[in-house]
Amino acid sequence: MSAHLAGSLTEFTAPPVNDVFIALGTTIKTAGSRAAFRAVDFDAVLAIARAGRIAGATRLGLVSAMGADAHSAVFYTRVKGEAEEALSLLGFSTLVVVRPSFLAGERESLGQPPRAGEKIALGLSRMLSGVIPANYQSISADRVARTLVEEVAVRQGHHVILSGEMQHR
Repeated sequence: MSAHLAGSLTEFTAPPVNDVFIALGTTIKTAGSRAAFRAVDFDAVLAIARAGRIAGATRLGLVSAMGADAHSAVFYTRVKGEAEEALSLLGFSTLVVVRPSFLAGERESLGQPPRAGEKIALGLSRMLSGVIPANYQSISADRVARTLVEEVAVRQGHHVILSGEMQHR
């Protein structure tokens, strides 16, 4: 998603909804710059959440990232944390944020290029799963999605669910 497309989401109007689920994100490499990355992972995420809130949504589920922290020295995790903080101010009665580690899943069928470094990291994560702390082990995208849907349905208030908590669902 380009910065231009992300910017056009500020004019998006959602139909009446109860729940909003956001699993939107990119990489700095794919986006092409820090500004373009921020346009997707912060601006577009907020635009979608605002549109959902205006359309009546009271519950929001967000796929964020392990280590998200608005005060992080690392740009990627800082932007993710800033998005989480901004979403918490929108007045949803339920906000569930899941912070997965490396996502395991079929990317090529989604039109995404293979990522050699990621394949190596996922392989190592699987081989060393007995030694790597649960929060840093790879996790399937299906498990993350299932957790988010289940938790948004039953939670009230603001909740952050780390990758390790999703591992055995």
